[in-house]
Amino acid sequence: MKKKLVLFGDGLSAEVFYEYFQKDSEYEVVGFVTPKEFRKQDTLFDRPVVDFEDINNHFPKSEHNVFISAVFNKLNRLRRQYFLDIKEQGYNLASYVSSKAMVWDNVKIGENCFIFENNVIQPFCKIGDNNIFWSGNHFGHHTKLGNHNFLASHVVISGNCRLGDCGFYGVNATLGDGVTVENDCFIGAGSLVTRDLKEGSFLRGNFTTPAEVSSYEKFGVEKL
Repeated sequence: MKKKLVLFGDGLSAEVFYEYFQKDSEYEVVGFVTPKEFRKQDTLFDRPVVDFEDINNHFPKSEHNVFISAVFNKLNRLRRQYFLDIKEQGYNLASYVSSKAMVWDNVKIGENCFIFENNVIQPFCKIGDNNIFWSGNHFGHHTKLGNHNFLASHVVISGNCRLGDCGFYGVNATLGDGVTVENDCFIGAGSLVTRDLKEGSFLRGNFTTPAEVSSYEKFGVEKL
């Protein structure tokens, strides 16, 4: 019997995650929750959509797991807050690894992670909580990833890198061996990173000396 799963969110990303969980996982999606102020529909895929404030009345934590389906809004801050809210309610958070991903058997993966098809995650990697790997990334050996990150498609992370929390890695971004990326960094599509990035770095294009973000307001977020 499949485990019961509730998706947090009812937008386009929730529809995508629903497809993967339904067709390629040990879970069955039985419903959706969203904060009352954002809820726009009562059902999705013939499953109920209920207010987050009422989650335990509809989907008791003793019987249901949850996945946060928000993506990278406000440099992942929105997904981070929902993650903390659900944890505070006492729910277990599900993770998903595509059957078409290559993930080495000694890789450690945290809660509420989603790894799409054609990702390659090499030996001895550690992946924290609440991270999303869109399709087709390479994640090099011995690399450690923090929490609340988003990797778009075809990102190359070379071996033995150290990546912090709340980072965004755009399509075709590349990190060289042994690079450290601190918290709250935005690495735009096609960027090349060959040296360490300080907290709050903002990089677009093929630069090896990135410009620093002068204010976190660039992302519309506050510091952790």
